[in-house]
Amino acid sequence: MLQVFRAAAPRTVPVLAGYMFLGIAFGLLLSSKGYGWSVALLMSLFIYAGSGQFVAVGLMTVPLDIGMAVLLTLLVNARHLFYGLSMLERFQGTGKWKPYLVFAMTDETYSLICSTKVPKGMNKGTFYGIISMLDHSYWIAGSLCGAIFGSLVSLDLKGIDFVMTALFIVIFVEQWEESKDHTAALTGVFVTVLFLLLVGRQWFLLPSMGGILCMLTLLRSRLEVKYHDLVTE
Repeated sequence: MLQVFRAAAPRTVPVLAGYMFLGIAFGLLLSSKGYGWSVALLMSLFIYAGSGQFVAVGLMTVPLDIGMAVLLTLLVNARHLFYGLSMLERFQGTGKWKPYLVFAMTDETYSLICSTKVPKGMNKGTFYGIISMLDHSYWIAGSLCGAIFGSLVSLDLKGIDFVMTALFIVIFVEQWEESKDHTAALTGVFVTVLFLLLVGRQWFLLPSMGGILCMLTLLRSRLEVKYHDLVTE
């Protein structure tokens, strides 16, 4: 187990930096609404949804509307329905780790697992599980730090909920710079802007994800050929 930890930990350092900052932002926001560190701990431990937790803070400050809460959660986290499908084959043979791997699948953990090869001789489930656990622990630690600090110091937190948008922009730019073929990225931008104009910003997310899935499915053969050519260059 220690050998697996040593192999997995260095790969999670970029997530450590991002999750500590974002977790602190979440903890500060939650504290500003009057909730203590224990709520931050429980939410980050059992919900662990990043942007979904930021949305949950807003829902916790208004009268409970279960239907709206379900809809907003679905819209915010709809992307997991689609890219999670690509993990079905990868998670085969992960044994007892599989339920936790499904639960702990975030955008950043997904990127790490997709781009990281399991070292020779190591169990796949354990390796992926350690990566997921480390990422999860970073988020929990950041949330706790933010909540505790927020309870001690009074701050102006206007605009702090923009940090999740900023994170997704950074991820997009990094993947754009690392990839030679931008077909998938441009497809995502085009479909998203199209539905944003058609249905408005309140309802565009879910149809956008569906549209992107359909477009990438149609382009799958072409993308696979391009990917193979890039890898063999």
